[in-house]
Amino acid sequence: MVGQSAAFLKMTALIARVAACDAPALLEGETGTGKELVARAIHYQGHRRDRPFVPVNCGALPDLLVENELFGHRRGAFTDARGDQPGLLARADGGTLFLDEVEALSAKGQVTLLRFLQDRHYRPLGDTREQASDVRIVAASNTSLIQRAEAGQFRLDLLYRLKVLFLEVPPLRARPGDAVLLADHFARVCSERYGQPLKTFDPATRAWLGAYAWPGNIRELEHWVYRECLLGDGPVIERPPLAPPPTERRRGMERRRRELGELDALDYATAKAKVLEGFEQRFLTSVLARARGNVTAAARLAGTERRYLGKLLKKRGLDKTADPA
Repeated sequence: MVGQSAAFLKMTALIARVAACDAPALLEGETGTGKELVARAIHYQGHRRDRPFVPVNCGALPDLLVENELFGHRRGAFTDARGDQPGLLARADGGTLFLDEVEALSAKGQVTLLRFLQDRHYRPLGDTREQASDVRIVAASNTSLIQRAEAGQFRLDLLYRLKVLFLEVPPLRARPGDAVLLADHFARVCSERYGQPLKTFDPATRAWLGAYAWPGNIRELEHWVYRECLLGDGPVIERPPLAPPPTERRRGMERRRRELGELDALDYATAKAKVLEGFEQRFLTSVLARARGNVTAAARLAGTERRYLGKLLKKRGLDKTADPA
């Protein structure tokens, strides 16, 4: 784990405290923020470090086989069950079972997991005896589970079982300075892994690395560094990708969020009128600019009559540049 920002240091301090306990823990954070790495840090800093760390993506658990995946089965439990097969709980016994994308569990999968968390006992398919499992559960979600529970998409009782300890993994944009450190780290890893000369970043690119919002977070940064190191020419990476300046992109995103927030407070008719007003303003401004202020030419470009376009321009206060009739 690489970083020195205040958000990163706060997270690492909380990881140490969570690792010292043995209760279930829930990690929440955007895609690509490194939640599995945080889960591994919790495991290897705790007293279960010498036992297995078993990760599983809940979105990949088939609904019909979720019990078999978690609990395992005995020989003859179903067709083609030619031998005993331990489940994930048995494989992680004494260690940590990491449930990534736990929000993707089906309703059946949620009930199955809840049943185990209630008393830590389970019964493999085809077995008549219950087994106990000494395993720590660490779950992770890309979305807010409380919001999903309020929307009826996740069991609230299961959420309470998982969220005994809670840690929010911050996005890369909330970790100023860490993107440059991570880029240097990934460049070294790439050099060692693929036997390539170590590449560095010129000052302009380093400034861009720190300013870009990285919507895909650490995963996006890692893939970008690998691509530039493996395909770029020369020992120095000196050209940022062709993308809108980060500050302009953030301003646009903030403006859209603000507009959507304003619409949320309106009724349907008022919200629709507001959206149409904004569209008309932007369209008329654009078509006038293309026609260099000539209303007749603008009407031709817009595919409408000059008189109707003139009324719209007057309505939106854009008729000052209108050509004489």
